[in-house]
Amino acid sequence: MGDLRIHTCGEEDRQRWDDYVNARSGCTSYHRWAWRLVFERTFGWPAIYLLAEQDGIVRGVLPLIRQRCCMRSYLSSMPHLKGGGIVADDAHIERLLFQAASGAAKRVGATYLELRHLSPRDLPTVMRNDKVSAILSVAADYEERLRRLDKKTRNLVRKSLTFGMTAEFGGPELLTSFYRIYRRNMHDLGSPAYSRKFFLEILDQFPGQSQICLARKGQKEIAAGFMIGFRDTVEVGWASSYKAFLHLKPNMFLYWNILSYAAEQGFQFLDFGRSSRHSGTLDFKMQWGAVESDLYWSYHWLKQEPEVPQPRAGGMQMASRIWKRLPRALCNAMGPTLVRNIPGI
Repeated sequence: MGDLRIHTCGEEDRQRWDDYVNARSGCTSYHRWAWRLVFERTFGWPAIYLLAEQDGIVRGVLPLIRQRCCMRSYLSSMPHLKGGGIVADDAHIERLLFQAASGAAKRVGATYLELRHLSPRDLPTVMRNDKVSAILSVAADYEERLRRLDKKTRNLVRKSLTFGMTAEFGGPELLTSFYRIYRRNMHDLGSPAYSRKFFLEILDQFPGQSQICLARKGQKEIAAGFMIGFRDTVEVGWASSYKAFLHLKPNMFLYWNILSYAAEQGFQFLDFGRSSRHSGTLDFKMQWGAVESDLYWSYHWLKQEPEVPQPRAGGMQMASRIWKRLPRALCNAMGPTLVRNIPGI
């Protein structure tokens, strides 16, 4: 066989890239080519997509996004998403892709290279272990879905169904409603929100595979979730509800309808997305019978001593309290700019 070469992809490689991603079980939704367009058009961050090939055959891929945050630069696969990282036909090619990524990070002056894998890798990186995902097997039958819930969760779901709420599934036509709820919820949580354009780009780049679920009580919007499907799994990337309606159990209603939607669409798994370990958010997801799955995020430092880039808890708590007290209009205007300057989300 000929020599293996690794090169940076251009638009002419898009089809070959996606063919490899679709054919390889180790590839995830986050490896798809269209994500580079989401980041370029939303944040203005350039992509470096590395492709390994031999005799014209793709042997491995590594999507990288260059973040420019707070006067520093980072190279990540993939920022703001649950996964990414290297997928290769063997360990040797994986190592070569890692070396190529390290070289690219040096050329662009990055502080570190970040790789978000869903499984452990033998690479010279510093591991981060504070994030996990929760995956639920989807039962096709309605009664079986109820039976699989523990008694407390089943009763909460049934109670949520008695309040006369309705659920609607759709695409861009529901984005304004979703974003209104999401942005308000993020302010209540003390965190800056993504821009509306971020979600619009996802809907545009993944038509039919990205969906919004909107829960209403009469004409009032109550809760909403944003989903992305890939292969046999649908992931809830973002979900929010209004605090004023928590007595209606809107989150139970929302996720029950998303679970039913997943079954109707033939998905085998519902991915609740990433959470911080030992958090209340993770507890909510686990009550559905989900299985906890470790996330293997790791870092290769180029400009200082190796460490895990985590914000200090005390500083984050203070910033969150301040953010909650700021006027919502100011937070709505500032949020998207702040998000693009916070690496490691």
